[in-house]
Amino acid sequence: MVAALSPEQLDALRRIDSPTIANAIETFQVRPRVAGYVGYDIRCFFPDLPPTVGYAVTCTVDSTTEGRQGIGFNRLYELLVDAPKPAVVVMQDVGPDRLHSCHAGEVMATTMKRLGAIGILTDGGLRDVREVKQLGGFQFFCAGLVVSHGNPICVSVGDPVTISGMPVRMGDLLHGDVNGVVHIPDSCAAEVAAAAHATWQREGETMRRINSPDFTVPRSQEIKH
Repeated sequence: MVAALSPEQLDALRRIDSPTIANAIETFQVRPRVAGYVGYDIRCFFPDLPPTVGYAVTCTVDSTTEGRQGIGFNRLYELLVDAPKPAVVVMQDVGPDRLHSCHAGEVMATTMKRLGAIGILTDGGLRDVREVKQLGGFQFFCAGLVVSHGNPICVSVGDPVTISGMPVRMGDLLHGDVNGVVHIPDSCAAEVAAAAHATWQREGETMRRINSPDFTVPRSQEIKH
């Protein structure tokens, strides 16, 4: 089931940083605390943009197998047209040399944006970072930048994928900023924004205690980030 949120609910999530979203999700106890987010191998390349909040459109891709034939990227674009919006295109590299992979640049990012996407999440490489920045409002989450597109092909669309240890299905709600990307579970998606504001309030109280003149290390409870 896809958690179809209202425009107002999505806008509320965009005003919250991703670490606070991750902390808020923990309060619902719907998954292990060590699951549901990407690792530090995935970088945010436009940190000045607001948080990216969108529904996953998944595919597997390869750009490092010379001569390999795929199903064509139009299959991905067709899937994107009919997908919930805003969309985040999630591209799992399945080639033999992920270090040299490159799965999109200016042309593909522009096409995806025209079709309702607001960013790409991939465990491989991307390119044309300056040109894509000029598009405005389109985010790159990837392992790094690669100068050549190699032999880019689309292997499959719509299947479950895994990015940096985080499973992603079609329609999953993703939240990302300069700190990384987190998956918002359907079961609590409508309540996460309110839980995040409650988290901010608790953290604010903790920070006031820490910064008070008479602060001492509490003996009964650890202070955690």
